[in-house]
Amino acid sequence: MDQTSDPTPLADHDLAALVPEWIDWAEAARRLGVTVGKVRTMIRDHELAAAVPNPGEPGAGQRIPADLIQDGLPVKGLPGLLTLLHDGHFTDREIIAWLFLDADLPGRPIDALRENRGSEVKRRAQAMAL
Repeated sequence: MDQTSDPTPLADHDLAALVPEWIDWAEAARRLGVTVGKVRTMIRDHELAAAVPNPGEPGAGQRIPADLIQDGLPVKGLPGLLTLLHDGHFTDREIIAWLFLDADLPGRPIDALRENRGSEVKRRAQAMAL
């Protein structure tokens, strides 16, 4: 990823400020029509990503950006993208930061995925993961 416009390492971004809406695993399960156990499996299998938005907050737990779910499913193209970036040794926290930053594309990568414009997002993710 070309971070010339923002030299901050991905893991150091304030996710609470980048992501407009976070949901807990129970709400994700409700929106997906699955159990909380299935949500846990989806995170483990890189179908969804989760992170702690405010690590310094007492009792803070992992949450999922609400924008990763669309029409009762993970956003189209998201699972493949997550797998690709995990294979490139990116953490969920780094991936979420990248998805919600407006550094490379016109607009945020998450918006491009949600609008079915994932080809450029995937191309840039492949370049990052190498």
